[in-house]
Amino acid sequence: MNFIALGISHNSAAVEMRERVAFAPEQVSEALADACAGAGVDEVVILSTCNRTELYAIVPEGQEPTARAQQLIDWVANYHHLGDEELQRCAYHFHAGDAVRHLVQVASGLDSMVLGEPQIFGQLKSAFAVAREAGTVGPELGRLFPRVFSIAKRVRTDTAIGENPVSVAYAAVDLAGHIFSDLSHCHALLVGAGETVELVARHLIEAGVSHIVIANRTLGRARELAQKFGAEAVLLAEIPEQLERADIVITSTASQLPILGKGAVEQALKVRKHRPFLMVDIAVPRDIEPQVGELRDVYLYSVDDLREIVDENLRTRRDEASKADLIIDEGVALYMEEVRSLRAVDVVKAYRGMAEQLRGEELQRAERALARGDDPLQVLNRLSRALTNKLIHAPTAGLKQASAQGRQDLLDNACALLGLAADEPAAAAQEPDAELNIPPNAVETDRRTLQ
Repeated sequence: MNFIALGISHNSAAVEMRERVAFAPEQVSEALADACAGAGVDEVVILSTCNRTELYAIVPEGQEPTARAQQLIDWVANYHHLGDEELQRCAYHFHAGDAVRHLVQVASGLDSMVLGEPQIFGQLKSAFAVAREAGTVGPELGRLFPRVFSIAKRVRTDTAIGENPVSVAYAAVDLAGHIFSDLSHCHALLVGAGETVELVARHLIEAGVSHIVIANRTLGRARELAQKFGAEAVLLAEIPEQLERADIVITSTASQLPILGKGAVEQALKVRKHRPFLMVDIAVPRDIEPQVGELRDVYLYSVDDLREIVDENLRTRRDEASKADLIIDEGVALYMEEVRSLRAVDVVKAYRGMAEQLRGEELQRAERALARGDDPLQVLNRLSRALTNKLIHAPTAGLKQASAQGRQDLLDNACALLGLAADEPAAAAQEPDAELNIPPNAVETDRRTLQ
């Protein structure tokens, strides 16, 4: 199978590298087309989230997987203006069945920083939809991704891997509970209005936070989300004013540049009389300048800083991961079997097409002979003999070569494919070659049989 999965994730690279390799949403359609042209792949989907950037590609048949993966790494490096060696150190790739298994693990949340988190499933579906819209999804990825989604849904349905909400959003709120003794008195400022911020808002409400402000680039989306939680909606320009009242600041936007700088936070601290901030930046690239963490009375955490909290929340899910692995193994094995079956269908179609072409040629030759007035029985004999000879010529030559090379495995497979008993090939070998030495009385024998 000519399927490759390649990328970097929280398992292989720090946030500094991940943010350099991340594709902004507005870049993806262009990048998909460029990957097909520049990396020489037939089909491709790009997934880019806080914790991973991965490419899922169908490469041309007959090309060595490692070499093709290297070409994809080169393309990613060139696209993001990185050094090949720099990216090579933290990139990974999988091929064929291993790549399918990795993709299902990603979709199921088994490869996420937070084991079993559900958000990645929606992100992967969105990535597939974008690629399909961009025209970089063909028949193979078009067949693969729906199956991957089906297996991932079964994992979540048949195991408890998704129970007890655990995600980066949940971990951020859990962190707030460790720092503030009573969250009901805290004010929260959420920057962004995507799915992650929605999850954060939901967890904050469940934790007892009653005052939430949602800041976003577009006020309409902020208001839409704020209405769900009884929150207040503001524009990004109003963040400095909101910082003066906020105790908890959690950011998750798709901005390519930091939204919160050290100067703005310093000014807010003066107004707050150095009442402490908890700031959690769960965006890649980061929304908050790292220098903000140097300020006194500011507790700044990035995505990577949440790992310890995440680990504590995973204990109840680890036992379910082994059950999920069994489901994935079964689903991937079945899919790979179907892929191999499809290849057999292609071979059968090709062989049938060849046979039909030979039949047509011999039939035309027979029709011309009949039109000349040749004996119909002789024409039928020549037709059947020629058709038989041509149909068995290639298999006969292949069997002889396999026998000469001592390839008993090929001979045994041929018996199975042709429906022969194990001792039939030896007996058949004593017969005259189909394209040689036809007995002189064959025509008369066939005439008597037909009469």
